[in-house]
Amino acid sequence: MATKKPQTISYPAPEARPHRHDNAPLEPHVIVLFGATGDLAKRKLIPGLAHLDQSELAPNIEIIATSLEDLTDDEFREIAKKAIDEFGSHKLTPEQWDEFAKILTYVPQDAGAEALADAVAKAEETLGDTVRRLHYLSVPPKAARDVIDMLREADLVERSRVVMEKPFGTDFDSAVALNDFVHETFDETQIFRIDHFLGKEAAQNILAFRFANGLFEPIWNRNFIDHIQIDIPETLGLDQRANFYENTGAYRDMVVTHLLQVMAFVVMEPPTALEPRAISEEKNKVFRSMLPIKTSNVVRGQYNGYRQEEGVSKDSDTETFIALKVGVDNWRWAGVPIYLRTGKKMAEGIRIISIAFKEAPRTMFPPGSGVGTQGPDHLTFDLADNSKVSLSFYGKRPGPGMKLDKLSMQFSTQEIDSAADVLEAYERLILDAMRGDHTLFTTAEGIESLWERSQDLLDDPPPAKLYQPGTWGPNAIHQLIAPNAWRLPFEREWRERRTET
Repeated sequence: MATKKPQTISYPAPEARPHRHDNAPLEPHVIVLFGATGDLAKRKLIPGLAHLDQSELAPNIEIIATSLEDLTDDEFREIAKKAIDEFGSHKLTPEQWDEFAKILTYVPQDAGAEALADAVAKAEETLGDTVRRLHYLSVPPKAARDVIDMLREADLVERSRVVMEKPFGTDFDSAVALNDFVHETFDETQIFRIDHFLGKEAAQNILAFRFANGLFEPIWNRNFIDHIQIDIPETLGLDQRANFYENTGAYRDMVVTHLLQVMAFVVMEPPTALEPRAISEEKNKVFRSMLPIKTSNVVRGQYNGYRQEEGVSKDSDTETFIALKVGVDNWRWAGVPIYLRTGKKMAEGIRIISIAFKEAPRTMFPPGSGVGTQGPDHLTFDLADNSKVSLSFYGKRPGPGMKLDKLSMQFSTQEIDSAADVLEAYERLILDAMRGDHTLFTTAEGIESLWERSQDLLDDPPPAKLYQPGTWGPNAIHQLIAPNAWRLPFEREWRERRTET
């Protein structure tokens, strides 16, 4: 295995480090959106930027869109309006659209670095002397190098930050090479490797639950927690991404870039402060403490019909499903298994983190009481945009005798007055990148550590087992988690908010 030479990563001086929830006014920004006609841009980025522009959270912005298509400004504005109308969760009035359209400019990528530099310079003239630049690379990983070269050639590195989409490398060597390449142009403090899962309200709620509550903090360890599940099944298929997915698979696409990042929030030690450097360091400690992933602890699957998809090899062994057991070998979590699962074309599209607590002694309860029959107590976080938390426990059934049922206490952001203020994940992360806040982003060290611990699996993956679309994956997943059981599809249903009549 290749080893990387030690690298010194510089951070802002302590007095300059941005903190979470820093409400200081932001400098105006020119946002350069690469891949502006792609699926991600249409579904999330353009609608998100439109919402931020209308809100009081973002500074004055100008957007320079660029892509491979040869479009005029007006042609791109038509694409942007259609994207907002179709995918935006916050619709614009005609007057709001007119205002947003004024800050949109399009530059074809083949027009070259000089044309891009001219467009940025013109936008900066309207924003004043304190303007900063945010470059969002919504492009395939192979195209990222060309974009970085273009930014350097256009002299757009100064006063700028760059947001990079996953996957960041495909193994340890490629991640090291990509980090080294990007560091030739951008300092680590300028780089924001995005994981939209960490931008979700529920992911950040984990930090609040863990470190703000005397009820949970003392029991968040191997003495009280039996195991952890992070379960993110998807009902979607390839969605016209066969060329990308065939060379990537579920592990590279989802586990390294999403599930393990969420895991770090669940198991990390308390940071010294709620600020980016301290939180990043605790996440990196988790990744350094991870045990290498063993092939014997992994189930790979492929949905029946995948090989018939256009762009997929007829003998493909690419996994569209993966379940695995990982361990964190430190004082807090030694011996606690962490189960991860994700896949395409599964029974439901749900995103949950489930903390299973160790069962209490129950010799005092008579046979037939029901205690222990419905599994251990669970604390569940739902990673949907409407943040939800549930705590399940045994309670006595009303009536004579000692009969116990599983009950739950539930909370949803829908129940609070500020629910309408919740930002979507990409909106929050774009805003954090403009602030220079790395709290919810991945560092070079972190991503390299994860690839290093994945090497055994990448070198010798188990064969992919077939599973039927609309199921929960291959049957082998039950042997993987035994004697425990997957919380899905058995997780308690969420109670909907009752509306007053």
